[in-house]
Amino acid sequence: MVGRGFTGYERELRNLLEGDPPSVRAYSRSLPPAERSEFERLIDGPFLVIRGAGSLGLDLVAMRWGLSFPIEVKASSEPVIRFTAASGRANAQLASHRKAISQAGLAVLYAYRRLGLRSEESWRIFLGSDPPAKGALKWLCRRLPPIGETREGNGILRWEEGQRLSEFLTVSRTLFESDGGGTP
Repeated sequence: MVGRGFTGYERELRNLLEGDPPSVRAYSRSLPPAERSEFERLIDGPFLVIRGAGSLGLDLVAMRWGLSFPIEVKASSEPVIRFTAASGRANAQLASHRKAISQAGLAVLYAYRRLGLRSEESWRIFLGSDPPAKGALKWLCRRLPPIGETREGNGILRWEEGQRLSEFLTVSRTLFESDGGGTP
């Protein structure tokens, strides 16, 4: 079963990235201190997040420090999301996202929310496209795990292979603290 971008999980991720204090504190309450502190930094240094809409459209676009991240949100209680479920709609969506962002020099991110987890960070981030050819976004995207592929060439998300959201936040913040916005 392909996890769907349920509105509630889109909203949860949006509220986290926007640094909404009650959302950040509720999500990070049970996390280890190192992961918790990265989320708490969002309260003072949030992303601007815009919700996308429409068939085969992107769910969110997060922007901060001159970077833009189109994000597709998936949620499932299963450890794996196969893009062949639902008549292959997710594969068509992935191809559409890749085509749309390639000419703009951006990269599409997939955020996978694992449902039913306790005391563990439930969001994982994946790169859904090739990294851009240049700039800070290229450096950041090279550190993200790509969406997996089956032998038949279909997309697959394995939750345990994704980058924890807190780690993604640390890398993106460190990128701009290191030298004021340039590429390390």
